[in-house]
Amino acid sequence: MPIRYFLKQLLLPPGVFLLLLALAWWLRRRHPRLASGCFVLGFGGMWLISLPAVVAGGAQLLQTEPPLALEEWATLAQRADAIVVLGSGRERADPAWGSDQPTGVGLERQRYAARLAKASGLPVLTSGGLHYGTPPSEAELMAVSMREDFGVAVRWKEEGSRTTWENAQMSAAILLPQGIKRVAVVTQAWHMPRAVWSFEQAGFEVVPAPVGFLVADNARPLGGWMPEFKSVWQSGQLINEAVGQVGYRLFYK
Repeated sequence: MPIRYFLKQLLLPPGVFLLLLALAWWLRRRHPRLASGCFVLGFGGMWLISLPAVVAGGAQLLQTEPPLALEEWATLAQRADAIVVLGSGRERADPAWGSDQPTGVGLERQRYAARLAKASGLPVLTSGGLHYGTPPSEAELMAVSMREDFGVAVRWKEEGSRTTWENAQMSAAILLPQGIKRVAVVTQAWHMPRAVWSFEQAGFEVVPAPVGFLVADNARPLGGWMPEFKSVWQSGQLINEAVGQVGYRLFYK
């Protein structure tokens, strides 16, 4: 596996906070004050990212693109020439299915894209390459699922990308030569700003079609101020996205 994977897991939450806690334990006798600081940062960081209220607050900073209104679905073809669904990894060798499957996040995107395609009549492209270098591609998994689970045939599959930037560049290589310059991009609401920027840099006019909004009204006890394991994963996604937005503008401009 690439070094990028290990660095990402160690330097982003929760890995970085676990490292701080481990460092606090290692330093506790020789450098107790430094160890205390590492413990506060590690424990405090883990506590914060486990709070649904913190997740909701962070999401509001990233979810800058509004959802498509229901009445816009049928008229989407007036603004776009195709729908592009971005991949989100895969679940490997699910025994229930006997094969690899799209992730839950991927299925959420596919479901929304299928509804948009049926309402608008627009063709669909799925975008996503090999996960950890082994077939099938994310695009292939999504295409099969969209056909068998949602009754929508995928016209194009972009099967080489590993990042959002590559999603855009490789989708452009397929669509732009066919005169398709306006695309409705389907991805998570918190991921949409980076996706829109990447596809615009690739030469597209983009209609954002965000799904999977993380909202403040979470209906949890105490208003979301009790730790919850799901929030750790969500916080990790949001922090990864915030870092990604900064990194893309630094390295791909």
